[in-house]
Amino acid sequence: MAADFSVVLDELDTTLKSIEAVLDVDRLRREVGELEQQAAAPDLWNDVEAAQALTSRLSYLQGDLRRVEELRSRLDDVGLLHEMAAEEGDEATTAETEHELESLRKAIDELEVRTLLSGEYDSREALVTIRSEAGGVDAADFAEMLMRMYLRWAERHKYPVELYDVSYAEEAGIKSATFAVKVPYAYGTLSVEQGTHRLVRISPFDNQGRRQTSFAGVEVLPVVEQTDHVDIPENEMRIDVFRSSGPGGQSVNTTDSAVRITHLPTGIVVSCQNEKSQIQNRAAALRVLQARLLAVRQAEQRAEMDALKGEGGSSWGNQMRSYVLHPYQMVKDLRTEQETGNTAAVLDGEIDGFIEAGIRWRRQQEAVSAAS
Repeated sequence: MAADFSVVLDELDTTLKSIEAVLDVDRLRREVGELEQQAAAPDLWNDVEAAQALTSRLSYLQGDLRRVEELRSRLDDVGLLHEMAAEEGDEATTAETEHELESLRKAIDELEVRTLLSGEYDSREALVTIRSEAGGVDAADFAEMLMRMYLRWAERHKYPVELYDVSYAEEAGIKSATFAVKVPYAYGTLSVEQGTHRLVRISPFDNQGRRQTSFAGVEVLPVVEQTDHVDIPENEMRIDVFRSSGPGGQSVNTTDSAVRITHLPTGIVVSCQNEKSQIQNRAAALRVLQARLLAVRQAEQRAEMDALKGEGGSSWGNQMRSYVLHPYQMVKDLRTEQETGNTAAVLDGEIDGFIEAGIRWRRQQEAVSAAS
């Protein structure tokens, strides 16, 4: 076992050195120091939006730095402790170090996934939209289940979320919902969740208790930043205001504060009804529209590149995960083969295993594409 221990220890040391090089720990320390100085400025909160962006980035980078430093310290300590325990024949401590090494393997694997997020927009916050698709009331209910799954995932990680719009269905569930996950690298992390999700279960809405298959779509976009130059002329937008409403048509606002923006050239429609004022809802809806138009621009650029490479529009496939609740319990990713029988945990936000497998799978696809 001692030989195995030293082999695993060497492997983890090599992986951690690679992570430290990718994250550039010295640069990370310098950037954290600079941001801490800026955060201490007395006029920081004069510009609330800029202050929130700065403190969010600082918090995220501090977390990255703390994680990599703690892992380095733990890895060094466990090697020394194992050596001492082996010399003294201390079996209890030897077992403890083996358990710690397994814990370190898991933590280093998770951090390694973070270093795979190197796409142009991966470091951005994420804008997530969930829509019910085929399957009637079951699909609307499934869309709401997915919304809760992602909100619980964010809550588990203490990631702040801003809910922009929820359109409730007539009988149960939602037609659609849009929310932002406001933490760096949320887009790179969640972008592998994009696609069609499929639910198989005994429908709670079917009097005869028949099995029902329903579908919901997940769209993940990077939040637009000033450097993106997504300018939308006023004459290309139609802006409508309406009264916000909640489930069952109950009024949640007695004024016409909700905002719907239609982008006339593309037909893209976005709405926001979460804020109390029409001005705030208009600003939020505009951010969503800019993100959608940026995605359209990205898709056009990808199509041009695919045409140049002679590809017919490479796609990872639309249907990406199945959630089977009957006749057996299974959640399975159709791209990575990642699966679990603990469907309740997944629907309660325990999706990190699927996300990590998706990020690794995407990097493999990119490597294959680059080599061909």
